[in-house]
Order: sequence, then structure tokens, then C-alpha cells
Amino acid sequence: MDYEASLGRAMDELPERSTSGDRLTVPDAAAQPDGAFTRLTNLDSIADTLSRETDHVHSFVQRALGTAGKLEEGVGRYNGRFSGPDFDAVLQDYLEEYVLCSECGLPDTRLVREDRTPMLRCDACGAFRPVAKRTGSTNRTQDAVRKGETYTVEITGTGRKGDGVAERGKYTIFVPGASEGDVVDIYVENVSGQLAFARLN
Repeated sequence: MDYEASLGRAMDELPERSTSGDRLTVPDAAAQPDGAFTRLTNLDSIADTLSRETDHVHSFVQRALGTAGKLEEGVGRYNGRFSGPDFDAVLQDYLEEYVLCSECGLPDTRLVREDRTPMLRCDACGAFRPVAKRTGSTNRTQDAVRKGETYTVEITGTGRKGDGVAERGKYTIFVPGASEGDVVDIYVENVSGQLAFARLN
């Protein structure tokens, strides 16, 4: 099969282009002080607008703000004092990383997994890419991992011995007692090259 025929077949199989992304309007974050915490009271409606799971958006907010939190009935509660614009900036990062297509810019995408790798598939133009931080996106945590420091991380995998595994910049962190999907506070006990060993804090 020659190139032209292959290209034509590929074009025929692409889904029809959607224009729903032109109408996407993300609600402003509703921040509410709660003692030493801040509540994001409309997290559920924001996630619904983005067509993403609320707990996934919640985990991203925790990681981006570098804090611990709790999700209860669609409301996120985060340790620390944050403003509506703080949450809006984080949610914009989430939109760019997990929702908008890098090719056509539309939000008509789905999160899927391929060989345990998160991928973003666009139903508007057919683009398919790994989910990865984009250059210029705001990352409020530093990549360095140092012995004796504490961090909030998301457990993204499981090691051979059953330990939770987190990634932070170029470092792989092993956390015994943590499970995939958890967002936990850890204390780093040792660092060797690009490997770090921590315990739950």
C-alpha cells in the first residue's frame, strides 16, 4: 500500500471534528476559609465541566499546591490558606495538561491508559499523546528530593516488593505502606542517585 493510499485510509478513520470546545467555560473557583484549611466548594461542578473525575482533579490540586487535602461530597478541603485565584491558576494548569488537545486546542478529549501510561485521546481531531507536563505550565513544587525533607506526593505505581512508587522530577521514590492512587505526606530517609527511600509521615 503506497503512502497516498495509507494517508487517505487514515483520514477516513478519523472522527468528525467537534466544535464543543468553543463553548467550554470553567466556573471560577469558590474558595472558603475553614480555620487552618481552605475549602474549594464547587470542585465537583468544575470537574463536571471538565468531564473529569472529581477525585482526579482533587489529587492534582493537592500536588500542585504542595499540600494535603480531603475530598468530601464533591468539596475539596486543603491544608493551608488559599485564594480563589490560587485555585484558578492550578485548575488552568490541569486544563492544559489533562483536558485540552495539544493539536487542535479543543477539550473534546478522554483520559485512557496504554501499558499503564496515561494518554489523552482527542475525539475532535484524533490526536493521541501521553499526558505530560508542558513547558511553561506552572509547577508549584520543586523537583529536588533531599534527605530529611518532607513532601506530598502521588503514588503512581507499585515496586517489586509491594512498596508504593512516586515520581518527583527525575527522582523515583519508594514508599512502603502506600498504595497506587494515594496522595501522601512522606519523610525522605535516604537518597541514592535518582532513587529515594521514604516513609509515611
